[in-house]
Amino acid sequence: MSQTSNTTVSTGGLPSRRNTELAMLVFAVLIPVLAYANVGLAKEETLPAGMLGYGLGLGLLAGVAHLVVRRYAPYADPLMLPIATLLNGLGLVLIWRLDQEPGITTDSLGGPMAPDQLIWSTVGVALFLAVLIFLKDHRILQRYTYISMVVALILLASPIIVGEEINGARIWISIPGVGSLQPGEFAKIIIAVFFAGYLMVKRDALALASRRVMGVYLPRGRDMGPILVIWAISLMILVFETDLGTSLLFFGIFVVMLYVATERTSWIIFGLLLSASGAVFVANTNSHVGLRVHNWLNPLENDPPGSGQVTETAQAMFAFGSGGLFGSGLGQGYSRLIGGIATKSDYILATVGEELGLTGLMAVILLYALLIERGMRTALAARDPFGKLLAVGLSGIFAIQVFVVAGGVTGLIPLTGMTMPFLAQGGSSVIANWALVALLLRISDTARRPAPAPAPSLDAEQTQVVRTT
Repeated sequence: MSQTSNTTVSTGGLPSRRNTELAMLVFAVLIPVLAYANVGLAKEETLPAGMLGYGLGLGLLAGVAHLVVRRYAPYADPLMLPIATLLNGLGLVLIWRLDQEPGITTDSLGGPMAPDQLIWSTVGVALFLAVLIFLKDHRILQRYTYISMVVALILLASPIIVGEEINGARIWISIPGVGSLQPGEFAKIIIAVFFAGYLMVKRDALALASRRVMGVYLPRGRDMGPILVIWAISLMILVFETDLGTSLLFFGIFVVMLYVATERTSWIIFGLLLSASGAVFVANTNSHVGLRVHNWLNPLENDPPGSGQVTETAQAMFAFGSGGLFGSGLGQGYSRLIGGIATKSDYILATVGEELGLTGLMAVILLYALLIERGMRTALAARDPFGKLLAVGLSGIFAIQVFVVAGGVTGLIPLTGMTMPFLAQGGSSVIANWALVALLLRISDTARRPAPAPAPSLDAEQTQVVRTT
């Protein structure tokens, strides 16, 4: 009987599925190219001049990434790379489409951003290749558990010391000749490495319960220290950097990984209570965070008061409503009414909803859901506890980001200022997310790689010789 399931140990050898990946990559490149052509026809009634170069460039990046995966991670998941390529390609098209609107493409807003985003995407793919080539085994990262914690804290604290405040948040540092980078995007990956290493060692102690209250086992008081420390750090990030998104992501990853490690529902309850209480406290004491909450609760009020212009949240709601089921068509929406640089970052999902409609929006959300599902599947297939926890943490990063951004744009929760992975404008984000996908592929390759054949037994050979003689 042939082996068909995605088990962790196999003697017959699982198919590498690289040809499947290559076929999916063809579609992942063609769809953005066709979208690029659609925007050109809608705006200028002719095919855009850069369509061929864009298609060749995206195809070259995808082809090189595929060859490296085929060589250095032959048993990795076949869907992660095509999904990341498709989302990145669509993001470039949407940013270029928004560049065509003079109202949101001025010198004060940085001018056209699609060329820079293409450069950052190339850097991200280069980092993706470097991770796969030089990181032979993800378990090596376990040796640097506490070093990764120190590095992550340095990255998170650097904007407070040498950073610059942009749009009310102090989360960027300026590097001469490079531009502004967001260290928190890289810290989220490094902190997941620390959490995986720490929880693998401490999970037995954290899983112990002291008493049962209303059907829920409560953790022991001395074991609540780690979650209280993480909660305090996330509040510090929120207070000093006014970065609601990174704070939620930082604390949410730890709670999710803690639950997976201990299987205790009580940790989820404590995490939600701490997160809610911290958010309420900061919203009442920090004006920037409080304004985001106010705009969420009162989206139709003028912004600023007396200007006659409703908030960006309200404009995004209007965009979703005007998109209907199938949308107005790429290049035929009115995203320029949202205004500002947020149109290409925070609110780029509103452009998807307006021009591709509910159908296109759900297709994009399902792509993210599939990428998260493949990450969770990798966690289930991983052979070592560290790999399982790391895969859960990396997949949780994607899940929390998508929920927070989509929830903020659609009015479900207050807007946090985070960027939609791969889709929105942001160099730090696209580079970090390509590295994240590379780590998931490395864990997936280790999990699906066939177990080595057992070495021949010398005693068995000698017995066979005696029997034949």
